[in-house]
Amino acid sequence: MSASMSTGSGVSSEHNAHLLLVDDDLSLLKLLGMRLQSRGFRVTTAASGKEALTRLEAERPDLVLSDMRMDEMDGLALFREIQRRMPGLPVIILTAHGSIPDAVGATREGVFGFLTKPVDRDELFATIDEALLQSTGSRDEDDEDWRSAIITRSPEMERILEQAKVVAASDVSVLLTGPSGSGKALMAAAIHKASPRADKPFVTLNCSALPEQLLESELFGHTRGAFTGALNEHRGLFQAADGGTLFLEEVADIPLTLQVKLLRALQNGEARPLGSNSSIAVNVRLISATDTDLAQAMHDGEFREDLFYQLNVVNLKLPPLKERAEDVPLLARYLLAQAAARHKPFVTGLSREALNLLAASAWPGNVRQLVNVVEQCVALSNTPIIPEALVTQALAAEENALPSFSDARAGFERSYLVKVLKITEGNVTQAARIAGRNRTDFYKLLARHELEPSSFKPGGYYSSEA
Repeated sequence: MSASMSTGSGVSSEHNAHLLLVDDDLSLLKLLGMRLQSRGFRVTTAASGKEALTRLEAERPDLVLSDMRMDEMDGLALFREIQRRMPGLPVIILTAHGSIPDAVGATREGVFGFLTKPVDRDELFATIDEALLQSTGSRDEDDEDWRSAIITRSPEMERILEQAKVVAASDVSVLLTGPSGSGKALMAAAIHKASPRADKPFVTLNCSALPEQLLESELFGHTRGAFTGALNEHRGLFQAADGGTLFLEEVADIPLTLQVKLLRALQNGEARPLGSNSSIAVNVRLISATDTDLAQAMHDGEFREDLFYQLNVVNLKLPPLKERAEDVPLLARYLLAQAAARHKPFVTGLSREALNLLAASAWPGNVRQLVNVVEQCVALSNTPIIPEALVTQALAAEENALPSFSDARAGFERSYLVKVLKITEGNVTQAARIAGRNRTDFYKLLARHELEPSSFKPGGYYSSEA
């Protein structure tokens, strides 16, 4: 049985919470579902633990009520899997075989309530009301506003969002990691929106976009005459974000000399403008992001260890889009609606074949690449429903598009290193001299690009695919 019940318009609803009811007794499932529906709850039913997990992938409920004794997966096993996928989602277990040891064991593991069948109506409703009141899993539209820009039904993303909501309540620094285009900027904005600082400024800066002196000026400000061209006093982003959140993208690209100043600012709560002899007190919550392995950069001496630990109090790692394939159709429809509203309102959807092709794609550029593909499809479409052929064309165009600056720079670096190693036949001393780098730095570059000098010596083996 796989039914979904929703409250009719004639019911006077005391609640609008969504409950998932799980029981392998179909008659009891229907009866209890109707009882909960009559109270005003929106009820989805599942006849097994496996089916319940499928329902959870489609939509997160506010509470789960599950029978204890079920074939294949019992109520406690289902609870454990729910806790792994969606921490904080309250679970109430019902059983006709209740015992004190069962109840104690279940509640110790985190089950919210343990009720014996036949369930007393008043006790059931009271337990549900208490669970919804006390649990962070009970969420109305206002509660959801903080994360409204993040479109997902992925259990992994839901788990990360749960952690983000908890972290948002404090002032600890958060480091967002994950591949380029995976949504780190959206997550940073969501954390700010869920925090007590939500009514204060949210200020962002891409640290890879500016040379060192301009980056220092943007962060800390400068006085008049601090450097050539500084005709007026400039207020830095630490001051602009005072009371709110400062989000630093590509934080791994901050030069070592400037990392010292950033560390002091975070430790002391002060920002010293360039050219000034005094510091300004600032109250800023810092969120940073990178697609670089900061731990490796720290090990290589390219990132300060003390700053790493200052930034990495909490690390939230966002998965690539290929690991949340269930989100692709959801995101594609959402992005299409946005693009169509801006450009071609007559475009209303994607064909089933087009959606299947999108879901099966690898998405090396992650959500950012999906945005581009959908934008191209809408721009080129002459029909209300986008066909598979148009998606194929857009995907091919993306594959031939220019790489990102970071990817292009990494590609150039590797090609250059291969060339000097070939010229010097793997002699690192000579290669480093040609490159204008000391041997230590040169070895770090080789390690970053997984190049082995011995492969370039006479008789060695080097493959350009390595």
